[in-house]
Amino acid sequence: MTSGGSVTLALTGGRVWSGVPSTAKPDQPAATALAIEGGRVAWVGSDDEVRNGSRAGTRTIDLHGRWVGPGFIDAHTHFIDGGLQLGALDLRGVDSREEFTRRVGAAADQTAPDAWITGGNWDEQRWGGRLPSRHWLDAVSPKRPVYLVRSDLHMAVANSAALQRAGVTATTPDPPGGHIDRGPEGLPTGVVRDRAMPLIACAIPEPDEGALDAALDRAVAHALSVGVTQVHDMGQWAHFETYRRMLRGGRLGVRVYSAVQMPDLDRLLDVVGAEGHGGGRLWWGGLKAFVDGSLGSATAWFHEPYADAPDSCGLVVTDLDDLRHRIGRVFAASLQPIVHAIGDRANDWLLDVYTEFSRPDCRPRIEHAQHLSVGAAGRFFGAGAIASVQPAHVADDGPWAEQRIGAERIPRTYAFRSLLDAGARVAFGSDWTVAPLDPRIGLEMAVRRRVGGDARSEVWVPDQRIEAEQALVAYTAAAAYAGGSERSTGRLVPGWCADAVVLSSNPFDWLSGRGERPEVELTLVDGEIAYDRRQEV
Repeated sequence: MTSGGSVTLALTGGRVWSGVPSTAKPDQPAATALAIEGGRVAWVGSDDEVRNGSRAGTRTIDLHGRWVGPGFIDAHTHFIDGGLQLGALDLRGVDSREEFTRRVGAAADQTAPDAWITGGNWDEQRWGGRLPSRHWLDAVSPKRPVYLVRSDLHMAVANSAALQRAGVTATTPDPPGGHIDRGPEGLPTGVVRDRAMPLIACAIPEPDEGALDAALDRAVAHALSVGVTQVHDMGQWAHFETYRRMLRGGRLGVRVYSAVQMPDLDRLLDVVGAEGHGGGRLWWGGLKAFVDGSLGSATAWFHEPYADAPDSCGLVVTDLDDLRHRIGRVFAASLQPIVHAIGDRANDWLLDVYTEFSRPDCRPRIEHAQHLSVGAAGRFFGAGAIASVQPAHVADDGPWAEQRIGAERIPRTYAFRSLLDAGARVAFGSDWTVAPLDPRIGLEMAVRRRVGGDARSEVWVPDQRIEAEQALVAYTAAAAYAGGSERSTGRLVPGWCADAVVLSSNPFDWLSGRGERPEVELTLVDGEIAYDRRQEV
């Protein structure tokens, strides 16, 4: 007990997983209770031990056998964008052109005449692979501008009104690192990829402070409802300012590691010089950049051509000389490079750069690391690189990835087992809004890799499955390390932040196929109940 007799909250009668791997404490009996004092973990142990440290004012919750673990940490989100998406048009799961256009038309009927219709999360693979076009959108929204981003955030479709407002015509050239899809006579189809997306997005009015604050409130509520107590946000400078504003107002309900885009390096250096790196509920120091695009948009950068597009190896979306220079500056400033690489060639290039600068203390991160060349998994440890991966994408890509890149490259796709066996640090995230925020989806995909989501579904690349405890560590302690908060979060040990999740049943049983998927019952941040499924907070 950290200071006997002052426990403020006691959870008893459950099963407590502290987040410390079982191999590190093989003789320790299973804990049944958690004591919290002043927002910190006071004790993890037996019911009697916790009761002995309680006092008259201690609130005690009988868990009735429920499971307690560290709050989930999502190492890769677009968090405020997710909050904005919660208030926008959501096309996730749409599986036909008819349903796609029906939803857009319904949104148009509810939108002011001069307002934009935004949102997205569409995936053309769900209806056979045919991309949407401006003609689909024009049929149901001829006057209101529409701009809808694909689920991977690397492709979007716009209607004619949006193209007109943005000034994108048949003579608009493709920007470096981007592509405008064209039809007869060079006319844009409405589909834009990677660095061509800002050509249209820049015409959309920016959300004001009120809209950003409301989006963050929605995102926080959603995160807590799925047991997430900390997120790493790959956001914009305006999002960083939103977090700071909300923190000052006492409205930041989860912990946030706020990364900003690489071009904002000098601004971030000014903040670090004046204020340090933050701490507690909000901290900073990461710079996000991109090497390539995505597999779904056929813009991930590979050594060999795509199987279904033999004239293309994908795209480099950033000037590589400039990116290497900026990464060098990030290392020199003892900040953290957080760089997107999906194709095998993109990962190899980034591993070369990280090895060249060789500053593991900066904890360089490779975001996604989806497709690796032979031997690449073994290079992460030597480069000091963290593999920040999103196992929920297994469900997204599994049904069609082999068609896109061929059978030979598939065994090194989402190579979680290879990375762990090679000694790499592997942190899990969702990439929300690209995939759902719910960690249970990522856990299931990492352990089972059944792309259909049930016991009869195909196991995709079974050799890359990992153990349940490895997956839970990747979503807690390893994710905390990736964001530099591993000395206070990611485990339930005395003196650390009392960020915890209570599940209705044991996730180890569920992940091994012996039980139903657990529900999130309670979520605690700093020892306070921030979410209660029964709405009794």
